[in-house]
Amino acid sequence: MADISGHDRAKSRNVRALRALWPFVRRYRGMVAVASVALVLTAVVSLVLPIAVRRVVDGFETSAADLLDSYFTAALGLALLLALGTGLRYYLVTRLGERVVADIRIAVFERMIGMSPAFYERIMTGEVLSRLTTDTTLILSVIGSSVSVALRNALILAGGLALLFVTSPKLAGLVLLLVPVIVVPIVVLGRRLRTLSRENQDWIAASSGNASETLLSVQAVQAFTHEAESRKAFSEVTERSFRSARSRIATRAVMTVIVIALIFSGIVGVLWVGARDVRMDAMTVGELVQFVIYSVMVAGSVGALSEIWGELMRAAGATERLVELLNA
Repeated sequence: MADISGHDRAKSRNVRALRALWPFVRRYRGMVAVASVALVLTAVVSLVLPIAVRRVVDGFETSAADLLDSYFTAALGLALLLALGTGLRYYLVTRLGERVVADIRIAVFERMIGMSPAFYERIMTGEVLSRLTTDTTLILSVIGSSVSVALRNALILAGGLALLFVTSPKLAGLVLLLVPVIVVPIVVLGRRLRTLSRENQDWIAASSGNASETLLSVQAVQAFTHEAESRKAFSEVTERSFRSARSRIATRAVMTVIVIALIFSGIVGVLWVGARDVRMDAMTVGELVQFVIYSVMVAGSVGALSEIWGELMRAAGATERLVELLNA
C-alpha cells in the first residue's frame, strides 16, 4: 500500500505545482488565446459599466432628454457586450478544461497499463483509480473554471483599485489601508488550508483503494469470514477522510468569514465618509455611486480570490500526485 501520510512525498508548497499541467494545455494555444481575449474583454467592460452608471445618475439632473437617452443606450450596449463575452469565455474555458483532463487521464492510464507487477505491490489499484477520477476532477474544476475566474477577478481587482483613485483619491486611500489587514489572514490560513487539502486527498485515495482491493478479492474475504474486519478497516479510513475534510472546511469557512467581514466593514466606513463629501458638494451623487460599485467589485474580487485560492491549493496537490504516477 502506498504511503498515504505524505511524509515521503514532496509537499505542495504553492500553486507552482500547477505548471506541470502546461504541457497538456499548450497543445491548445489557439483556444487559450481566444479565451484570454474574451476574459480581458469582459473584465474591461465590467470596469467601464460603473462609469456609464455614473453618467446616467448625474444625467437625471440635466434637461437634455437626448443626452440622457444616449447614456442609457451606452449602458445597455455595454451590458450586452458583457453577456456575449462572458458566454464565449465560459464555452472556451470549459471546453479547454474537458479536453485537457481527457488528455491527462489517457496519459496516466497509458503509463499505468505498462507498469510492472512489482509497482502494484507498492500501491493499491484503488488509489490509482482515485487519481484518475478524484484528482482529475479537481484539475477539471481549476482549468475549466477557477483559473479563468481567478484571472478575471485579478484584472477587476487591479483595474478597480486604479479607478477608485481616479474617482476619489481620498476615499480610495482609506480603502487601501484595509489591504494589509485582509491579506494577512489569507496568507496565514492559506498555508494551513494547503496542508489540510493534501491530507484530505490522501485519505480519500486510501479509502477508495481499500474498497477496491477488498471488493476485487471479495471471494477470498468471504471464504475466510473476514467481512467484519474489512468493514471496520474501511470505516476507519473513511472516517479519517471525513475528519480531515471537516478540518479543511472549517479552516476555509473561518478564512471566508474573516475576509468578508473585514472588507464590508471597511466599505461601510468609507461610504460614511463619502456621504458626508456629497453633502458638502465635494463629489456628485453619480461619483459616489460609481465609487460604491467599484468598491463592491474590488471587495467581491478579493473574496472570490480567497475562495479560489483553496481550490488552487487542492488542485496543486492533485497535480503533484498525477505527476508522480506519470513519472513512476
